[in-house]
Order: sequence, then structure tokens, then C-alpha cells
Amino acid sequence: MKHISKFTFSIALVLVSLLTQAQVTTEKDSIAPKMERYGLRVGVDLFKLTRSFYEDKYRGLELVGDYRLTRKHYLAAEIGNEDKTVDDEQLNFSTKGSYVRVGFDYNAFENWLDMENQIYVGLRYGFSTFSHTLNSYTIYDSNHYFGIPTEVQSGEEFKGLTAQWMEVVAGVKAEVFNNVFVGFSFRLNRLISQKEPNNFENLYIPGFNKTYGGEFGIGFNYSVSYFIPIYKSKVKPKEKEEPKK
Repeated sequence: MKHISKFTFSIALVLVSLLTQAQVTTEKDSIAPKMERYGLRVGVDLFKLTRSFYEDKYRGLELVGDYRLTRKHYLAAEIGNEDKTVDDEQLNFSTKGSYVRVGFDYNAFENWLDMENQIYVGLRYGFSTFSHTLNSYTIYDSNHYFGIPTEVQSGEEFKGLTAQWMEVVAGVKAEVFNNVFVGFSFRLNRLISQKEPNNFENLYIPGFNKTYGGEFGIGFNYSVSYFIPIYKSKVKPKEKEEPKK
């Protein structure tokens, strides 16, 4: 009788174990695999757009976009134009031109559920073509003890100027509405090459901004963009690491 009881208990234990495993397997199979969206995101830089309204001597527009290549990597590009008058201590000149920046971003943020936010770093190559118009310049009479300044009206134009640079980018993008993202980024630029007028340096380059020390610049971007989904891809689950023996 004892043996029959033990045998019955053993069978019951095995059946419970099999039913439990089947239930777990069914639950796993019933969970839909996580899907992530891939596509194109396009937008505009609100910083340059609004700056054109409150700064009299500035007009600018920049379009931004990126395309998701992998879970973490994005192709990115910006294209724009600027028209700005710079009033320096000795020079007053207007700069007008267009630019393009291309590169990539790496998303370091681990999203959960269906979030598609970014905390990213990136790299860009920039190229600008522009012109300067020298409105006026100041000369000083060295024969006078106090060096009396004299303003000279010019109007001379310098065309066919170019510049190339690299920039490091760090920024954030967050989805505020369905497919609508807002974000901002900071940029540190370094000139690779530039073509300058004979009379003065390129103190301002469209897309690069004001130059510091002749080859460095900084930039800021505040954008709103819309995501256009193209396809979805299944997220592969991470493989569990086997315990070390």
C-alpha cells in the first residue's frame, strides 16, 4: 500500500510539473514579440527660426533630419542658410550663405516599452559656401596722441568663400505627442579648412557660427520634428549568460 501511495504521489508530481511547464510555455508563446519602428524623422530648428523674429540683423532657417539604421545608430543631416550682419570693433560686415552638415548619432538611452527617446552623441562633417559684404571699417590716426577713429564706408563684396569643419554633438530628443519629437543639442566645432578674404578673417561662417581663436566654434540647436515610420523590426531577446563554473 505504501508503494502504491508513493507511486501515485510521484505520478501526480510529474503531471503537475508538466502542466506547469506547458502553462509557462503557452504564456511565453502568447506574448507578442517586441517590435521597434524604423523610418525617417524630419523637422526644423526653432532656435534659428525664432531668432529671425527678435534679432534685426539675422535671418536663418535650418531643416533637420535623421534616419534610423539600427537600434542605436542614426544617420543625421542638417541643411540651412543664414544672413547675418556682424558689428565688430573695427569691422561691420554682412555674411550670407548656405551650409550642410552630415554624420551620425548614437543613442545611449535604454528605452522601455514603446518609448523612442534619445540621449545621444554624434559626429558631423560640415561644409558652407558664403559671401561677405564689408559695410564699413574703422581706422585710427596714429599721428594723433589719442588715436582718433575714422569710419570708412566700403560696400566691397567678397564672393566664393568656403569652409569645412568637424563637430561633436551631444543632445536629447523626446516624443511629446504621437510621432512628434522635440529636442536640443550642443555642438563643438573645429575648422578643417577655409577660404578667407584678403582683408580680414572669417569672423562668422553660416552653419559654423562665430569663430573663436580662428578655428573653434560652438553651436546650439532646438528642434521639433515628425517621425515617418517605414517598417518594423523584431527585437531579439538578450541571451542569458551561463553561470561560470
